Amino acid sequence: MNRTTARLLIIDDEPIIGKRLQQVFGKSGIETVICTDPVRAMEAMAEERFRIVITDYRMEEMNGLEVLRRVRTLNPKAKVIMITGYPSQELEEEAVQGGVFEFITKPFRMDQLKDAVSRAMEELSEEQEPSM
Repeated sequence: MNRTTARLLIIDDEPIIGKRLQQVFGKSGIETVICTDPVRAMEAMAEERFRIVITDYRMEEMNGLEVLRRVRTLNPKAKVIMITGYPSQELEEEAVQGGVFEFITKPFRMDQLKDAVSRAMEELSEEQEPSM
């Protein structure tokens, strides 16, 4: 995808979603880690500092907004992509104010998500390059 190699953390309490995304991004050469438990995902984030996070919004232990807040604390430069099947204007505004990189509603096209990850990687790459 780009010069920046960024490990991707996928947080979704539905295992099938994580496995499917792992297959898709694995074919693109992106190493992914799947967590079905957002609490454990934040523990992994604290240890490994993932630079791109895809999180579902509605999960039992912690919702996507809380994931976003915690990621911002652990790694302020990480790009968070939030997906939800329960979109609302309020939720989207709160996510944007919290610093979400992309807000995607279900059902989504896989190329939509791949494009968001590609743009996130591009931005991360640009942030690493020294300015002239």
